Amino acid sequence: MRTFVAIEISNNDIINSIKKFQTEINIDAKPVESKNFHFTLQFLGEITEEISQKIIQALRTIEFSSFSVNLKGVGAFPKPKFPRVIWIGTDDDGGNMLIQLSKKVKKVLEPLGFFPDKSFNPHITIFRIKKKVEDITKELDSQKMIDFGVQEVTSIKLKKSELSSNGPNYSDLEEIKAVK
Repeated sequence: MRTFVAIEISNNDIINSIKKFQTEINIDAKPVESKNFHFTLQFLGEITEEISQKIIQALRTIEFSSFSVNLKGVGAFPKPKFPRVIWIGTDDDGGNMLIQLSKKVKKVLEPLGFFPDKSFNPHITIFRIKKKVEDITKELDSQKMIDFGVQEVTSIKLKKSELSSNGPNYSDLEEIKAVK
């Protein structure tokens, strides 16, 4: 099964704000479904049921307090001139808290042989771009300061991803709640 560790976006005001943005911005891209909005703390790839149990045990050792993240600003990977992904960023404080949490995940999963393929960059993917599109720098620059709201981070989840022709379907394998 294909898996990753994530923080879901559950605040309905944020979800609605992102959905509105997805309909208003003029970009030839496939919007991510609102039920799939999340921060990926670490992508794990294909694992067995046996390994998933070891991952769950490791994740349960992580202790963290709940915190807030302000979702704001938009950008593109690898860059607006050649976008593959359009994302929403975070405020500095919330982004730093997410980075610290991703480091805790990394630390407990390394002994199991899981290493991130790239450094963690706090973002939520809201569009995926399959075909080459024109430079979207102007569209994104006009939205740089957009504020989508504040998400309270109260848990992390081990998620399973099943790919289908309609896009990915995510399901929860385990939820680890914040200490307080």
